[in-house]
Formats: sequence, structure tokens, C-alpha cells
Amino acid sequence: MDLRYHFYIGGTPEQVWDALVGPEQVKKIMYGSVINSSFRVGDPLEYVGPGQEGDQTVHVYGKVLEYEPYKVFGFTHYAGKSYVPDGDKCESRITYRLDPVGACTRLTLIHDRWVEGDPSYENSDGAWWMILSNTKTLVETGKTLDMGY
Repeated sequence: MDLRYHFYIGGTPEQVWDALVGPEQVKKIMYGSVINSSFRVGDPLEYVGPGQEGDQTVHVYGKVLEYEPYKVFGFTHYAGKSYVPDGDKCESRITYRLDPVGACTRLTLIHDRWVEGDPSYENSDGAWWMILSNTKTLVETGKTLDMGY
């Protein structure tokens, strides 16, 4: 049931890290959303941007579990209330890991610890492919993919 993806990206860990947490880059790969967080372990985190409740829709929220720049970023995951009203009962975990491989970076994303019946599982499974493809394209070309959104 865990979601696990490996992408090899033609860029440094610093460039990939910036795409995952840098405000302007995150906005590009996450369809206009930004991360609101101090990035300190134990502190809250929110992905906020255009959506069902306007420009400040909370798409995902949780708390920071790990944060080691250029190496690992982990946090709990809850779907925003406009998507899953009882989402606070369905915690999962997202972990990004970066490893240099030659002149590339291997980005591993693990989305695990799913609660059985979590209604956000299927959306996550479909969305991660687009988000990670967008991340790879952004780092390698400076542009994102036109997915019609």
C-alpha cells in the first residue's frame, strides 16, 4: 500500500531541494501552492494555494518530522478539509530523500503509513507521478510541463 517512487534528475541535490521547498519553485510544481512552515521538526506545515476554497485553500497539512537540507524532508500528511472533511482521522507520512548519483540526484519519495480506507490514497497515487515529473522537468529545463491546469 506504500507509494514509492525513484526519479533520477539531471541536477544537484541543492537544485532538487530548491524545487521541493523553495517558495517560487514549489509554486511551479504544486499548481500555485506554497509551503507555510518554519521547517523545524515538530512544527506545523501547510500546502496552501488556489483551490476549492479560493486562493488560500489548504490542500495538505501536517507537521515536520525530518528536515535536513539537501538530504531528507519528512512530514505527516492530512488532506485538506475541503477535500476530506474527516481527513484528520487519516494520517500518512511523506518523505523526500535526495542522494547524489554521479552528476545526477536520485529523488526518492515515500508516501507511507496509510490508514486503511484513506480517501486521499488514489488521488495521491495519481498526483505524485505528475508532481515528480514536473519536479524533474523544472530542475532540468527551468520550465514545468503543460498538463492543462
